[in-house]
Amino acid sequence: MGSQERETQPFQPTLSPPQPCMHEFELYETRSKFYIIGRDKSRTNWRVLSIDRSEPYELIIHEDSTTYTESECTELQKRIHEGNKSIGGLKFVTTCYGIVGFVKFLGPYYMLLITERRQIGSICGHAVYAISKSEIISLPYSAEQAHMTDSRNECRYKKLLCMVDLTKDFFFSYSYHVMRALQKNLCDRQAGHVLYETMFVWNEFLTRGIRNNLQNSLWTVALVYGSFKQTTFSIAGHNFNLALIARRSRHYAGTRYLKRGVNEKGRVANDVETEQIVFEDVAEGLPVRISSVVQNRGSIPLFWSQETSRLNIKPDIILSKKDQNYEATRLHFENLAKRYGNPIIILNLIKTVEKRPRESILRAEFANAIEFINKDLPEEKRLKFLHWDLNKHTRSKATNVLLLLGKVAAYALTLTGFFYCQLIPALGSGDSSECPSSGNMDTGDLAEQNDPQCGLEDADNVERDDAGDNNANGDFADTKPMFQNGVLRTNCIDCLDRTNVAQFAYGLAALGHQLHALDMIDIPKIDLDSQLADNLMGFYEKMGDTLAHQYGGSAAHNKIFSQRRGQWRAATHSQELIRTMQRYYSNAYMDAEKQNAINVFLGHFQAQHGKPALWELNSVHHWSAGRNGQTNIDENGRSLFKRCWSDGSILRASVSPMSSTNVQQTNFSNLVFQDSSDGSNRLLVESSPDISTSESDTSYYRCSNSIPRKQLFGDVQREHYVENDHVNIHERVDSLDCSNFVDLDWLSSSGHSCEEESYESVF
Repeated sequence: MGSQERETQPFQPTLSPPQPCMHEFELYETRSKFYIIGRDKSRTNWRVLSIDRSEPYELIIHEDSTTYTESECTELQKRIHEGNKSIGGLKFVTTCYGIVGFVKFLGPYYMLLITERRQIGSICGHAVYAISKSEIISLPYSAEQAHMTDSRNECRYKKLLCMVDLTKDFFFSYSYHVMRALQKNLCDRQAGHVLYETMFVWNEFLTRGIRNNLQNSLWTVALVYGSFKQTTFSIAGHNFNLALIARRSRHYAGTRYLKRGVNEKGRVANDVETEQIVFEDVAEGLPVRISSVVQNRGSIPLFWSQETSRLNIKPDIILSKKDQNYEATRLHFENLAKRYGNPIIILNLIKTVEKRPRESILRAEFANAIEFINKDLPEEKRLKFLHWDLNKHTRSKATNVLLLLGKVAAYALTLTGFFYCQLIPALGSGDSSECPSSGNMDTGDLAEQNDPQCGLEDADNVERDDAGDNNANGDFADTKPMFQNGVLRTNCIDCLDRTNVAQFAYGLAALGHQLHALDMIDIPKIDLDSQLADNLMGFYEKMGDTLAHQYGGSAAHNKIFSQRRGQWRAATHSQELIRTMQRYYSNAYMDAEKQNAINVFLGHFQAQHGKPALWELNSVHHWSAGRNGQTNIDENGRSLFKRCWSDGSILRASVSPMSSTNVQQTNFSNLVFQDSSDGSNRLLVESSPDISTSESDTSYYRCSNSIPRKQLFGDVQREHYVENDHVNIHERVDSLDCSNFVDLDWLSSSGHSCEEESYESVF
C-alpha cells in the first residue's frame, strides 16, 4: 500500500502522535454560552472552547488560543462565573471524552458528546477506546428550547439520529490514527482534516462544521465503525499481541437489500477493510517488531439490486444493463489500486450451479467485466481472479474447504506481501523519527517500487528470511522492513458468511508469515489443527458476527466453523435456521428505518424547510444505492434491469453488454447448469454454504480440445487458442471454477490431502 518513490533515509518509524491531543473534557454552561475545557493526558496543557447559545440556528464556535496550566484554567472559570453571576453563573454539565459532532435538522443545533468510554485495546502504547455512553445536547438554553423545537418532524429526525447506537461497534483513539492501516500511518504521515476525509471516518459530516470553523481537529474524535478485537496469545514460549480491525466504509453504506452492488463513483456496498496486526509483547520503551496485513471485502461491483420482500425470503436479484462499458466497475478497481497498490486479487465465492439461476448470472457478468477491464491494462496491473464456488465445494465430503482456501491465501501472500518493521520508541512527546516520505502514496503503484531500503523487492520475500544488513536500530539481526503491495478482495453475495470463512483462511496464512518475521516460529505456517488456529478462528467468527449484524441484521452463518469444532449437526442446523429468520425479519421490517438513520447520521440526507421529509421519499431514496439513482428505462423504452429468477434460458442469452466476439462471453454466459442436488425446499440464506447430506453430487466436465488440459496461470504467459473468434478456457463444469493465476487441477487435488506442495510447481 505504498508509493512510487521513497527517500533512502534510514527506516526508523515511530507511532508517536504528530500533534498534541486532548484526552478529557469538562462541559460547563452559562445562559449564553457553553464552555468546554480540555486537557492532555499528562494534565499539563489546558485549552478552552466556547460555543454561542444565543444564535442556536448558527454554529458559532470560538477557540481560545492560550494554553493554560491547571491553576490558570481554574482561575479563568472563577472569572467566567463572576461575570455571569446575575444570570445564574457558570454551571458544570458533564465530563466528556470528545466531541462526536454537531447536527441541525429543522430546529436548533445539537451537540453529540462521548460521556463514558472504555479501553478495548492498545497498539504499541496507543490506547483504543469504545463508547460506553453518549449524550445529545441541544445548544439553546433549556427555557428557550420549548418553543424552538416545534415539530413532530424534528423529534422524528432526532430519534433517527439516536438509532445509530454509538455504544455498538464504534471505536476511536486520541493518539493513533485507527482509521488507517499501520503501513499508511508509518509511511504517509497525515493529520487533521485529511484524516477525517478518509472513507472510514463515520462522523466526517458531523464534525465538518467545527473543523471548518476552527481549522483543526483537536476537539473532536474520529469514529470508525466496524469491529476491533485484541488479545495476547502465546506460541513457542513467546507472547505476542494480535489486533483484528474491521473498518466499514461510510461511502455507499447501508443495509443488506437497500445497498447492493456499486454506484456511479465506483463505491460498493458493504465495503470493509480488515487488518490483522501482530506485534511483540515487550516492556514499554523498548523497540518492538510489528507486522500488519490488510484484506478487503465488498459487494460485487456491478449495478444490481434486490427488492425487500415480506413474502420471499430470497428475493429476486435484479441485474442492470445500464453500464455497458463497466465504467463503475473500472472505477472501483482503480480506487482499490490507489489504496493498496497492485496486484488486485479477486476471490469470488458465489454460486455457479443453481436450480433457479440467481447468483450465477452475477458470476457470469462479473467475469465478463473483469475480462473487459483487463484488456486495457498492462500485464503487471491486470486484475487477478479466482471464481470458486464455495457452496459447491462445501457440499463435497472429500473436500477440505479451509485447506483449499488456505492454499489460495498462501499464494496470494506471495504476490502482495505483508507489512513488517521494527518500531523505535519516541524519545519524548515531541520527538518523532519520520518514516521515509511516501510522496504521493495513495496514488502510487507499489508494484513499480523495488527500493531495497523501503520496499518489498519481490514476492519471494514472504518465503525467505531477510538479511540483517539493514539494521535500523542494532537490537535485532532481522529488522529490514517489508511492505504490502496489493490486496486480496473477497466477495460472495452478501460478503458476510462465505466471505468471512475465506478471510479467516487468509488471516491464518498471514499469521504464520507474521510470526515467522517476528522470529517466533521457524517455518511461516500455522497448522490448521493447532490451538492458535482455533483461537484465531474464534476472532474471525466474532468479527464476522459483528459485521453481519451491521449489514444483514443477524449473526453470521458459521456452518463451516461449527463443523470444524465438531458441533452436533442438528444444533448447527437449528442455529442457522434461527439466524436466517432473524435476518429475514430485520431485512423485511427493520432495514428501511435503519437505512434512514444511517443516511441522517452520514449527512446523505439533510432536512430542509419546505422539502419532503426523509420518510416521505419512499423506497426510491433507500434503493438509489442499489439502482444508483438511475431511471429504470433506457432511451428505447426497454427495462434496464434483468431479474435473475427464470429458468436457465435467461442465461443462454448473452448477459454481457459486449459484442459477440468478446473473449469471455461464450465461456461464462452459457455455462450454467441446473443444480442436480436434492430439489426439496430448504430455508437457506443465500450467503450460507449448503451442506449436502448425500454421498456425492452429479458432476459435469468439459475440456476444450484446443487447449492443453493443464492450464497454468500466474507469471507464465497465458496461451490462447482461438476458434471461431472465441477463446476457450479449460474449465471443470462441475464447479465452473475459473482463474487466471491459480492452477485449478492442483487446487482441487490438494483439497483431498494435507501434504504441502511447492508453489513453484503448481502456479
